[in-house]
Amino acid sequence: MADDSLPLMFPAYAEIFLFVMALVVLMTDVFVAERRRWITYVLAQTALLGSAVLTVGIAKTLGGVTGFTFGNMFVCDLMASVLKLAAYIAVSACLVYSRRYLEERGLLTGEYFALTLFALLGMMVMISANHLLSLYLGLELLSLSLYALIAMNRDSSASTEAAMKYFVLGALASGLLLYGMSMIYGATGTLELTELASRISRGGPPPLVLIFGLVFLVAGLAFKIGVVPFHMWIPDVYHGAPNAMTIFIGSAPKISAFAMAMRLLVDGLLALAIDWQQMLIILAVLSLAVGNLAAIAQTNIKRMLAYSTIAHMGFMLLALLSGVINRNLLSAGEAYGAAMFYVVVYVLTVLGAFGVVLLLSRAGFEADNLSDFKGLNQRNPWYALVMLVVMFSLAGIPPTVGFYAKLAVLQSVLAAGHVWLAVVAVIFSLIGAFYYLRVVKLMYFDVPEDSSPIEPAIDMSVLLSANGLAVLFLGIAPQPLMALCLHAIEQSYGFR
Repeated sequence: MADDSLPLMFPAYAEIFLFVMALVVLMTDVFVAERRRWITYVLAQTALLGSAVLTVGIAKTLGGVTGFTFGNMFVCDLMASVLKLAAYIAVSACLVYSRRYLEERGLLTGEYFALTLFALLGMMVMISANHLLSLYLGLELLSLSLYALIAMNRDSSASTEAAMKYFVLGALASGLLLYGMSMIYGATGTLELTELASRISRGGPPPLVLIFGLVFLVAGLAFKIGVVPFHMWIPDVYHGAPNAMTIFIGSAPKISAFAMAMRLLVDGLLALAIDWQQMLIILAVLSLAVGNLAAIAQTNIKRMLAYSTIAHMGFMLLALLSGVINRNLLSAGEAYGAAMFYVVVYVLTVLGAFGVVLLLSRAGFEADNLSDFKGLNQRNPWYALVMLVVMFSLAGIPPTVGFYAKLAVLQSVLAAGHVWLAVVAVIFSLIGAFYYLRVVKLMYFDVPEDSSPIEPAIDMSVLLSANGLAVLFLGIAPQPLMALCLHAIEQSYGFR
């Protein structure tokens, strides 16, 4: 602990509060009448607000010093605090965007809110994990909650099939991850990440079993991030899950996936960077290629955004693999800061994209085909503009924030001397721009197939507008967010 006068579990107060609130939501739902279901919605949003206040308070009290608890299994540093705040915002936006959709389908239940909060709790544990076991527990809490959320619409065979596919493949990935952890434990004799890093760095050449463990660990991590060749579940799960669940799966968990990569590879295995960076190069190039090329053939926007996610996660890996150059850490802060900035920006942008999909959905109509966006500008110019800004950001077109995020990653790749990787990334980004601009073309140049009015709830209308404007304004002035990400990485890891 940074201060012995602080309570023992002080760094984990936000997690404890969220866990209690999830139970309160679950119990309240038992006694609330159907017409007063809004109470559980308000409680869930209150839980997020309370957790955010606690997280800020903990960060201020620690004052930039890293705090530990639960026998050093749980760490609270500035990177964890910033990522948790981003996760709260993402989950809160998901609840607002999904509320009307779930009401119309009879899915707005206490179980939905409780599972969402438990999934967020799993993300928070992953973000603050300093031990392979606590990391795995957080991952499984998140995964089990997602399986249940995807299968909530029991009348839909597509949802049930998506949940089963995710469950089976997720179990396989968990097995790979555990096998890798067991090998690493056998080679080093510890599961604590900081101690693991210390033992590897002073242990001389790594034994063969440690390298094998690293391979299995990276394979399990690649599945959870969703990069090629461990991407098979993403298009089917995005497509089969109800739209309200797809927006959740596609946003906040990406933040915890980035944190998981940082905790495993940078906190614990930085001394083996020369080995895992080579693996990340292969994963990144394959993801950029498969993600962007496969997305072109899609006619369903959820499948298109699923393949887009694969490509974007490949882009994030480019920054992660650029931190260590010939065992030199001089540019590590900028590279990992760029990766963190990229993930936060991606989550903000994809929330806007799926928000528009949910906006166009109504009872009995999912609005998940590209043809459903035809003539959107004629139906509602403002929401067409929001979707245009979001698509431009995903494509990396200025002046949106997506352009600056891609630029920051490419700068870190060039600083690492991987010129050919930067060229490959630019080429596939240009290819990827096609399917984003196709959506813009449908909205502005095609005749609408459906002329029904778009009437969103006031909270959704305000939030979606703010989401689109944030993507635009952060592109014009990205420095504050970029500086925050860079400061969080430097403060947490001591990179200068």
